[in-house]
Amino acid sequence: MSNGALRICLVEDDELMGEALSERFEMEGLKCDWHQRGKDALLALQRRRYSIVVSDIHLPDLSGEDLFVGLRQVRTEVPPFLFMTGYGTIGQAVRLLKLGAADYVAKPLDIDALVQRIRALGIPVEPAGQSEGTLGLSAAMRTVEQMLGRLAAADGTVLITGESGVGKELVARRLHILGENGQARPFVAVNCGAIPETLLEAELFGFEKGAFTGASKERRGYFEQADGGTLFLDEVGDMPPAMQVKLLRAIQERTITRIGAEASLEVDVRLVCATHEDLRQLIETGRFREDLYYRINVIHLRIPPLRDRRDDILWLARRFLAEQSAKRGGMPFSLNAAAERAMLAHLWPGNIRELKHCIERACILSDRPQLGPEALLGDTPQPALGVALAGEPLGVHLGDCEKHYIGRALALYGWRISDTADALGISRKNLWEKMKKHGIAEPAR
Repeated sequence: MSNGALRICLVEDDELMGEALSERFEMEGLKCDWHQRGKDALLALQRRRYSIVVSDIHLPDLSGEDLFVGLRQVRTEVPPFLFMTGYGTIGQAVRLLKLGAADYVAKPLDIDALVQRIRALGIPVEPAGQSEGTLGLSAAMRTVEQMLGRLAAADGTVLITGESGVGKELVARRLHILGENGQARPFVAVNCGAIPETLLEAELFGFEKGAFTGASKERRGYFEQADGGTLFLDEVGDMPPAMQVKLLRAIQERTITRIGAEASLEVDVRLVCATHEDLRQLIETGRFREDLYYRINVIHLRIPPLRDRRDDILWLARRFLAEQSAKRGGMPFSLNAAAERAMLAHLWPGNIRELKHCIERACILSDRPQLGPEALLGDTPQPALGVALAGEPLGVHLGDCEKHYIGRALALYGWRISDTADALGISRKNLWEKMKKHGIAEPAR
């Protein structure tokens, strides 16, 4: 293990002790960030990865125990916690071990022994550029990234599921890039729910000149355009039954037939499908073919919603801020501490898409580079993390958030269904279904 690969988050309010420990750690080749307040340490732990946390139990604002428990509420991955304790708090330290802390050391400290414990417990942090990956910092997205590395060499059909806006197309593109010559091969993305049913066959399989009125020249369909690369069919659950039969045949035979053509064409595509719906439930209601389900579900990747992978929120926000900075002449947009806390507390019913639009809107409207919570979330109420909503299950609360979000989007786009659906990244059919589900109707004028 390389010493330089360890980074310590030191939380100690005593100036003499904190300065002495941080200097000793640096002498040992251990990188150290020293914080005197628990709230400052909590924010730092949400911003970056640490090998280990070395914390006093008594702190001026919140206790070491509050820091440990609070971090576990907002992060799926928590670095090992090593507590420093006096004689009077050994019982509390033992209780923390039962809650999941790594170890404790008693004061007065044996610094040599402390350094040895840090080396034994610390988890190496990979060099910059290697640890962040391309999909996220959370354990869930790191697992997905690892699986994509294994899938890249295979040619099996992949089904990606998850709520609208979680980044299913990004995962599909990452799988494509990881394949052999991924940068050079075509990647074609199709939203099945956004294409009218009468045009879907022509768009997927193409047509010959004169095949129907208006077909003034031949057209290659999406399957042909993706030949040798990847075809990504998003919202495959919205595909009408008649097209499901033709898609099944194309997958089985590896051939397609243009509308109006007699001969079939061989196509070599890596098929990746995605949906926000429960295909099993659609099968039970007769809206999706079971044989097609088993054809596209060779390998299943589920992408969790953003509220379940909070480690990714600030990581994604910084990426979107950097994009906006580049678009607007290099203005260095950033978030203040209150904005970061508000973003971590928000449930993000619209997932990554909502987060991206939130950042973009704030950067357009703000007259200063540092963004506060009011610029990002406006008057959206922010629930406190870890506080139960009495009598309201999570599903009910998320449904209310979705209803509020869709209502605001409809009002913003003048209740134009097509424009609103495009802005939300869903099909018109899906938007109508959600409006019906939540009882959303245009107000009388």
